[in-house]
Amino acid sequence: MNTKIGFDLSVTPYGKVKDEKYELAILPWGATEPHNLHLPYLTDCILSQEIALDAACRLYEKTAKRVMVLPPVAMGAQNPGQRDLKFCVHYRYETQKAILADLVASLYHQGLRKLLIINGHGGNSFKSMIRDLAVDYPDFLIASTEWYTIVSPNGFFEEKDDHAGELETSVMMHYRPDLVNLAEAGDGASRPFSLSSLNEKTAWVPRNWLKVTSDTGIGNPRKATAEKGKVYATEVVRRIVKLLQELIDAEDLY
Repeated sequence: MNTKIGFDLSVTPYGKVKDEKYELAILPWGATEPHNLHLPYLTDCILSQEIALDAACRLYEKTAKRVMVLPPVAMGAQNPGQRDLKFCVHYRYETQKAILADLVASLYHQGLRKLLIINGHGGNSFKSMIRDLAVDYPDFLIASTEWYTIVSPNGFFEEKDDHAGELETSVMMHYRPDLVNLAEAGDGASRPFSLSSLNEKTAWVPRNWLKVTSDTGIGNPRKATAEKGKVYATEVVRRIVKLLQELIDAEDLY
């Protein structure tokens, strides 16, 4: 039997959920975009979902409390230049907000009051959406996290990582090695801004992907291994499990 049935809505029938109590829903969110030459377009969705499912199953093993992992949203915001890449799709802020609002409305109507967004795409930002939804649903708690920022990569990986590099590749090799062809990977070489103030992050502007990288990656994936991915993902999941426990048990955040 698939051990994720009952926790993964993508593969779970209604008969397995209708009589169960779910404390919280998890929403993996990613994008549809190239990830160097060796990872799939839905890398951000796949990794967010795998991390979420890992955490949901471990939470149940530890506490017998159930959370449901919703199907991942593949609608991410893209930088200039990325729309020029075949099948890379840019979704506007308004589109993403409408999706989240409809999802929250449905969960709220069904009695749920807590949602955790696990984001896997650096171009996405949910803070303003969540603030607006907090006005519309003051008794509905929405938390968001980016799984790849929870734990510092220092000490886990050798190469500096930004997009489709050693970190993402290693975690994908841990969860879905069937989707990784490292032999086809580009070196992930990238070009910085010509303005030192932008490189020093005195200000922010979106990077033009066609001018930054030639293989759509930023960061060399060549040293990626499944073992590195497992060690890193295990620590990320441990912290998410702790977060889930606290969100479920909390009656008041203050």
